[in-house]
Amino acid sequence: MFRTHTNGELNLENLNQNVTLSGWVQTIRDKGFMMWIDLRDRYGITQLVFDADRSSEELLENAHKLGREFVIQIEGKVIERVSKNPKIPTGDIEILVEKLVILNQSEVPPFTIEDQTDGGEELRMKYRYLDIRRNPVKEKLIFRHKMAQKVRNYLSDQNFIEVETPVLIKSTPEGARDFVVPSRMNPGQFYALPQSPQTFKQLLMIGGMDRYFQIVKCFRDEDLRADRQPEFTQIDCEMAFVEQEDVLEIFEGMTANLLKDIAGKEFGKFPRMTYADAMKKYGNDKPDIRLGMEFVELNDLVQGKEFKIFDDAELIVGINVEGCAGYTRKQIDDLIDWVKRPQIGASGMIWVKYQEDGVVTSSVNKFYSEDDLKKITEKFGAKEGDLMLLMSGNENKVRTQLSALRMELGNRLGLRNPKEFAPLWVIDFPLLEWDEDTERYHAMHHPFTAPKPEDVHLLETDPGKARANAYDLILNGNEIGGGSVRIFDKDLQAKMFNLLGFTKEDAEAKFGFLMNAFQYGAPPHAGIALGFDRLVAILDGNEVIRDYIAFPKNNSGRDVMIDAPSKIADEQLQELFLKVKMKE
Repeated sequence: MFRTHTNGELNLENLNQNVTLSGWVQTIRDKGFMMWIDLRDRYGITQLVFDADRSSEELLENAHKLGREFVIQIEGKVIERVSKNPKIPTGDIEILVEKLVILNQSEVPPFTIEDQTDGGEELRMKYRYLDIRRNPVKEKLIFRHKMAQKVRNYLSDQNFIEVETPVLIKSTPEGARDFVVPSRMNPGQFYALPQSPQTFKQLLMIGGMDRYFQIVKCFRDEDLRADRQPEFTQIDCEMAFVEQEDVLEIFEGMTANLLKDIAGKEFGKFPRMTYADAMKKYGNDKPDIRLGMEFVELNDLVQGKEFKIFDDAELIVGINVEGCAGYTRKQIDDLIDWVKRPQIGASGMIWVKYQEDGVVTSSVNKFYSEDDLKKITEKFGAKEGDLMLLMSGNENKVRTQLSALRMELGNRLGLRNPKEFAPLWVIDFPLLEWDEDTERYHAMHHPFTAPKPEDVHLLETDPGKARANAYDLILNGNEIGGGSVRIFDKDLQAKMFNLLGFTKEDAEAKFGFLMNAFQYGAPPHAGIALGFDRLVAILDGNEVIRDYIAFPKNNSGRDVMIDAPSKIADEQLQELFLKVKMKE
């Protein structure tokens, strides 16, 4: 045996036992006549001791050959440690080594394999297999594993069946760009890697599987951010003979169970908000409701006072930042500069202070009387010590700009506590979005989303007003899942394709297999997909998903460890019938 115990389990109960341990050399402390070595594996650290009085000369000589990250095996006796270390589970004991075997030598690693390492991010990604040895990374991967177990157990207990769906599929025209794979056996034709298993899970419902789930890898060729990777993992689910309420109940239960097990937080029913209300109150469809600062519209109070910026605006809207009336002019100017950045694009910002002494003042005092300003504070429900920030302009733009400011203030004021959780359902999304460039409708979710039953008639008269039977699960201002009730009637699906600009021939070429399946008794069905990487990160108090993926890509979509993507040989291109001029 390479080991009788791991390096994280021995304690005083094991005194005087003979044990065999294996692992990596973490640190070496050499006093000449005595050596201590920390031996590390996935489970922890055990201290080894060699000394001139109790160890043979040959053993000491071999011990002096060791370096950091050498892989070794030792045999020895568990003894009580003189200088105990209460910070580790094995801190009461050490191993008096009697036999040492060097299983493999190691070069000096390019960065220290410690919790606080000296390696930069790019370097650690290049040597990711070394980075995984560090506790912060190792613990995140173990946390991910435990989350996956809990999800599988919960869904299995709810009678869901895990079914694998194909990875080589047909390219579809909706959503993000596909990653495509040329077919050698079918010259000039291509597979696509799935952005989601959407059509397959619908086909599984037609196949009678009733409740399906899969923790599945998906692929999108899109620009990257901290919470995006070109390949990512979904908890993908579908249910037959259900309505929206059934889906919300099951996955609210799953999320609540995870929050209770992992964060120790108890939740009752999750709040629900329509898309229209989310946009009106917070300016985006995934609001972080921990922050407060609901939008207040002020057109009726502030227009007609000869302040041209407000008089010409489609919307004047603001937020109340509680307790911040003491902000200095420098702090407010910093916020104004922040909203003027190109990423936000605002032309400016107006402030109103309800000071601790009860006096109300503003950056537009010459246009508004004391009584006018008092009415503004009343509209906000402000109290002494509060700061109100107002923005104006085009309705859609100004809501987006104020939403960004609200989130920035949430960060600056420490309101986004990673240990506090605020789940929320957003429902009743628009079914369709009009695209001015292409002059046609696009599906807000995807082409298989059903309209709300009471809005079906609008598809004939005013499609843009139809609401989707769709729902998103939000956690701390992040969309962690989204789904919908699906269309299961082929005539309604054909009407949807027509609204989206597909000709009958296009729809048949792209989705004929699904339309054909609808002719053989498709049940009512609905589903949801949750971003597993993002859910894991948020429940662990983080929003950067890369740390929870064993071998992630960088911000350019590259795997710097294996140097991918990379060129392929001309012979391979010829086999695939591709004529591509590769850039040098």
